[in-house]
Amino acid sequence: MTSDESRGGCEQPNLVYGVAVLAAGASSRMGKPKLLLPWGQSSVLGHLVRQWQTTGARQIAVVHAAAEQSVSAELDRLGFPAANRITNPKPERGMFSSIQCAAAWPGWNVSLTHWVIVLGDQPHLRRETLRQLVEFAASQPDRICQPSRHSRLRHPVVLPKAIFERLKDSREETLKQFLQTHASVAALCEMDDPGLDLDMDTPEDYAKVLRLYP
Repeated sequence: MTSDESRGGCEQPNLVYGVAVLAAGASSRMGKPKLLLPWGQSSVLGHLVRQWQTTGARQIAVVHAAAEQSVSAELDRLGFPAANRITNPKPERGMFSSIQCAAAWPGWNVSLTHWVIVLGDQPHLRRETLRQLVEFAASQPDRICQPSRHSRLRHPVVLPKAIFERLKDSREETLKQFLQTHASVAALCEMDDPGLDLDMDTPEDYAKVLRLYP
């Protein structure tokens, strides 16, 4: 498996995007790393990487906790390149710390114009939802693009280069605060994917998602 090439998908002429998969969370409510849970023929992590490869990402990087060996082992099993792994030395600081690690990482392809911040608990999103978001971002290349459902903000989020680079030095404590600070350059794409409303934080959530998206 490679993570630094497009797979046809929906690559846009004015949108060359990288993906940061956030995999450093403790998954305390799940009781085990949620990205290692089975999903289809792979794990949640493997599915997310493959999904974004086929959607057209130029580069995919995974942010993981420096001390979490199980995620590293799964990346090894998947054949995911070591060169595209970003370590978060202090994941206890929360999700935003992983995003800032991604923004500060020097290993991104210099051709990238945008970045997608991908949560580790949304393997159930339709591929068409991701393609629609990418196409929407291509039509609004200078804006932060985010899906919404029934006017509620959802994930993943697409950030243009100029704004992505601000993340590493941001004083905000959460991604939500950062996005609120930049609300004037945000564009929302209303979507009809029920999966946008679902979180996968507990064993019960996982069982529900598996029933709905076998």
